[in-house]
Amino acid sequence: MIKTGLKGSKTVYTFPGTEKEAKNRIKWRENVVAYTFLGPALLLLLLFLIIPAIMSVYYAFTDYYLLTPDTRKFVGLDNFINLFKDPIFLKSLANTLKFVVWVIPLQIGAALGLALLLNKQRKANTFFKVAYFSPVVMSLVVISVLWLYLLNPNEGIINNVLNYFGVSAQPFLTSPKQAMFTIVFVSAWQGAGFQMLIFLAGLQNIPGDVYEAAQLDGMNKWQRFIYITLPLLKPTSIFIFITTLIGAFKLLVQPMVMTQGGPVNSTMTVVYYIYQTGFTDRMVGYASSIALLFGTIIGLVTLAQRKLVKEEDD
Repeated sequence: MIKTGLKGSKTVYTFPGTEKEAKNRIKWRENVVAYTFLGPALLLLLLFLIIPAIMSVYYAFTDYYLLTPDTRKFVGLDNFINLFKDPIFLKSLANTLKFVVWVIPLQIGAALGLALLLNKQRKANTFFKVAYFSPVVMSLVVISVLWLYLLNPNEGIINNVLNYFGVSAQPFLTSPKQAMFTIVFVSAWQGAGFQMLIFLAGLQNIPGDVYEAAQLDGMNKWQRFIYITLPLLKPTSIFIFITTLIGAFKLLVQPMVMTQGGPVNSTMTVVYYIYQTGFTDRMVGYASSIALLFGTIIGLVTLAQRKLVKEEDD
């Protein structure tokens, strides 16, 4: 106990460590409150993400069959060896990569073009923003069914329009050569509205005086787009590229609803093959090995992309 001074007619004493203990109690209470709010989210994350991921890694090295769970045994790398001998898996991997390569430039290019059109002040801009964004908020199942009717080889509106202009009816989803490109187009059309809004926000953050200075220096519209718009949109473009890349690798609903992976597995994707193997064929161990390998591939692609972007920034 230390004498610190007088308060009125009484001596005031302080006790060593009292202030520190009070701060620790306040900090402890704040932590309890914080973890109380985080608790439900952490519990859901643990139950539906972390534990299933750990179980998936374990099952990938077993021959787990859903109807006979008690007979599963450890098989080592057999599932992964069989994967590289599985023609359907190799086809689905090639289809997924084809979709990623085609949909990213098409979707991002369409989104940037729409954003450039809407960046100018026009009376109907609000209407067009809603119109371009509306496919994003619609269910992918609904979108897929809608396009399934539009692309019908016999009675679809699109083939009727082509016939009107003298073009013969196209098979679209029933052709192994056209089916994947048709899904690419539908996916780009459905998702471009979301990227359009992000591009539009990036365009509106570019100072107008930069364009005015460039115009005074004699730059035309194309030069201003190449040397001003694109460089200043780089952070926005990187974000859009990453999100579009991740979404493209997860392609599932469109081929499931529109083609069921056909014709001749021409639209079978890795995620759809995982679903089909695990839930339809009930080969949980084999499906888990596909998921583990595919997740590793996506992780490596993401790391490589981040490294390239970092090197460009440096």
